[in-house]
Amino acid sequence: MSKRLESILYSAGGVVALVLILILANFVLGSVKQRLDFSDGRLNSLSPGTRQVLEQLDGPIRIRFYYSQGDGNLPLSIKGYGRRVEDMLREFRLASGGKLTIEKFDPQPDSDAEDSAQLDGVEGQVLNNGEKFYLGLAVSYGERRLPLPALTADREQLLEYDIAKAIARATAKDKPVVGIMSALPVFGSRGAPQMGIPPSEKLVFVSELERDFRVKRVDPAGDKVDDDIKVLLVMHPRNFSDKALYAIDQFVMRGGKLIAMVDPNAYFDVQPGRQPTDGGTASTMEKLFKTWGLGFDATKVVIDTKYISGGGPGAMPTVLSLVGDAFNKGDVTTSRVGSALVPFSGAFTGKPAEGLTQTVLLHSSAFANMVDATNSLKRGDEALRGFTPSGTEYPLAVKLTGKFKSSFPDGKPVEEAKPADAKDGKGSAKAVPKAAPAPAAASADHRKESADNAVVLIGDTDFINDGAAVQIQQVFGQRIVVPANGNLAFALGLVEQFAGDEKLISLRSRATAARPFTVIREMEARAQQAYIGKIKALEDSLQQTTEKLQALQRQRGAGQQSATILTAAQQAEVDNFRKTAAQKRKELKEVRKDLRADSESLEFWTKVFNIGAVPLIVTLAGLLLAISRRKRVVKL
Repeated sequence: MSKRLESILYSAGGVVALVLILILANFVLGSVKQRLDFSDGRLNSLSPGTRQVLEQLDGPIRIRFYYSQGDGNLPLSIKGYGRRVEDMLREFRLASGGKLTIEKFDPQPDSDAEDSAQLDGVEGQVLNNGEKFYLGLAVSYGERRLPLPALTADREQLLEYDIAKAIARATAKDKPVVGIMSALPVFGSRGAPQMGIPPSEKLVFVSELERDFRVKRVDPAGDKVDDDIKVLLVMHPRNFSDKALYAIDQFVMRGGKLIAMVDPNAYFDVQPGRQPTDGGTASTMEKLFKTWGLGFDATKVVIDTKYISGGGPGAMPTVLSLVGDAFNKGDVTTSRVGSALVPFSGAFTGKPAEGLTQTVLLHSSAFANMVDATNSLKRGDEALRGFTPSGTEYPLAVKLTGKFKSSFPDGKPVEEAKPADAKDGKGSAKAVPKAAPAPAAASADHRKESADNAVVLIGDTDFINDGAAVQIQQVFGQRIVVPANGNLAFALGLVEQFAGDEKLISLRSRATAARPFTVIREMEARAQQAYIGKIKALEDSLQQTTEKLQALQRQRGAGQQSATILTAAQQAEVDNFRKTAAQKRKELKEVRKDLRADSESLEFWTKVFNIGAVPLIVTLAGLLLAISRRKRVVKL
């Protein structure tokens, strides 16, 4: 046998051996259930909350997955997303331990699979060319069927949450009960025209809740929240008594989920005799917040020049138009909100008490500070006069998780009594001083500490009012409601998350490849701060000149015939001020010009990089590879 033939046989044998080794390794490793995920953001792994939902299934679950895979006209982006949905379903099936089965259908036009999709509530989606395709699923548990009619790529970050929530809902036995305790007329009111209070309709937010949950009113004058209420919404607890706070406290202690909205300036809380220019009312739950380790100053409002609403003289830096980095991208309730309008919000301070963990859901930018609520209605330059950013991102909405301790460790508080025989000087009943709180042993159902629980606190109530959250139109006699921003989605998402399976509360939002640009907004905020500084300098110059003019007028004495005739010194001061003002205006123009130039330059180079950089890198890599191969050939 020649050496050449021997070499060929050895090479062929090595290849065959390598193939056999790879097949054997694949077979052995395939039988191992442990899976490793090295992707950014663990894109290919299920969250612990989802795994707990699947592990506790008490019966078989069936998912019927409809995907028009055989349609050759589907764009590559949709095909890629369809494969990722299929991969996600495979992960669910593996984690369920055999309790979940997947049935896949390819619904072509006029096929049985298309009829099945329509019966399951899966809707056809339409491409730009008018052709229809299907990408959806239906979760079945016994006789219950819950569809996800249309899976879209823009919601991919919430795909895991949507599927897990559908499974949890399909297996739930009853419709969750949501309670609302509020000092606002959220259920509508007849008003009091004689007192200047107009009638109001039920909030759209409440109407939306009633579609998916059983909604109950909770009287703030009561001392207990009904046991069947799973989620309690406390909206603007203005002047809530200790009795009401105790009811809220014990609701949390027994494991109820609380969403509390407090406010330093509730603009839409209409009160008798108050004018819109007077500002709104304030509310807090200081006793509970203090126990949980947090503070909330109900006299201060957040002002932010990065998320300012409006422009020019009508700009309101206390009405925050939140976008991008203002939202926690790792939480399912805020990861896909997109935008929110938060008027006159307060901020939470402090450090959570021992046993509690805080997650910030919404926050201001670092170009923010706190102002008195009495000045929060100012606009334009007047609102920004003297403003200096603190460099702090203020938490506007937070989630607390862990074990909560009661704010009433000694039990139910004793309310003040007004006996009929106790009169004050005006003939009214005197308030008898509060008695010492009753000991905890007096009430067998009093709880001093909760098990693991979750509470969401929001520093604003106006954001959920119809005036801030929706646009209502009358079209041909019909009332049409259109969301104006993501306010409703945020609030409804919180309730939906809390009212679902408890494991979903900690479910993370999946990672995304999208990275929003925030540099331009920060540049604008910095330029805005420079603009404010210029205004302040100009105003200071004006104040100094005015004081000098007044001093010169006093020096002229009472013997002058006319105070309107300027002396040479006064005229020089006026001329100097005019020159200063002109210089300041010129500098202001330069600030605006530099801002536009920087923004346009950044936008241009961003486009250049996105369009040309990647092809250039690929071309250079190809050239280097070709040169490397050529050198090897030359050496041989």
